[in-house]
Amino acid sequence: MSRFWIDKISGLKPYVPGEQPASDTLIKLNTNEHALPPADAVLAAVRDITSDQLRRYPDPTAERLRAAIATVESLSPEQVFMGNGSDEVLAHLWFAFLKGRRVQTLDTTYGFYPVWAGLYDADLTEVPVLEDFSVDVDALRDDDAAIVLANPNAPTGRALTRDDIALLVDSNSDRLVVVDEAYFGFGAETAVPLISDYDNLIVTRSLSKSHSLAGMRVGYAMAQPDLIEGLNRVKDSFNSYPLDAIAQAAATAAVADSQWLEQAAATVCEVRDRMTAGLRAMGFEVLPSQTNFVFTQHNTLPGKKIFNTLRERDILVRRWDRPRIENWLRISVGTLAQVEKLLEVVQEMVATESG
Repeated sequence: MSRFWIDKISGLKPYVPGEQPASDTLIKLNTNEHALPPADAVLAAVRDITSDQLRRYPDPTAERLRAAIATVESLSPEQVFMGNGSDEVLAHLWFAFLKGRRVQTLDTTYGFYPVWAGLYDADLTEVPVLEDFSVDVDALRDDDAAIVLANPNAPTGRALTRDDIALLVDSNSDRLVVVDEAYFGFGAETAVPLISDYDNLIVTRSLSKSHSLAGMRVGYAMAQPDLIEGLNRVKDSFNSYPLDAIAQAAATAAVADSQWLEQAAATVCEVRDRMTAGLRAMGFEVLPSQTNFVFTQHNTLPGKKIFNTLRERDILVRRWDRPRIENWLRISVGTLAQVEKLLEVVQEMVATESG
């Protein structure tokens, strides 16, 4: 610990991201990157970047990108905020609207929420998910604290309907509801159509999963203009140029290619169904997923043993040492070939243990 650290820094427990190995031989199913390459239009947009675009500062407002998102989502550009990945968007959001306030989230959800709560002195309540890992909407609705909700949730993959979100937003117009749609695009209903009716709703998204742009770090928020203005004030007090020229060009092309999004999502969902069926046939419980991953545990084999055995066979998945989910694994949907290899290794493991 440095003697120059302020007290808050010494007490922080930072978020721990999934392993990013340098090896090309590993089957990487631990961090939920999209299984497919980005759209051809995205790669073309990157190739078309000029030296002048690199020499100059990028558009601080990302006007073309915001307009593209607004068009797809039937919003105005003034209802869209851009950031360097949805994590940065969410961090600005916590500072702008939740700092020092009471906030509810789930006890089994994205691990960055407690980190931001600690960083920005929020009074965080972690509402337990139900026995089947679904969200206790009534418990969230009965408290007047702000709500931060990943939908679909991670690591469980379960999603609320738009009507469920509307119940939360409508139950108290004086509390903010933040819906983190990082896993938008794989089957869950989006809350975006509610924005026109509610000034206490913010929906955040990332292009990392849905559009296969994790390496570009593009995130955004959608809300009524006064909330977007609050986010812009924080951004312009922190970093006025969060998205570089390459990211803006690539993201604009990605958002405009709705056909790629539809076809790529359908492919991921087909492979997800294959993985789910294969795991269930081998004695795994698999939660219903509306994401590009599944959350699963075996009926008898410990999660840590499965995790370690897969790691020894060059297959990475995600696991947490937390009592409620210590036997559960989150497995990203890879290519069909990767999933078939996963199932082959798991089948060998199950056969060995049962024999």
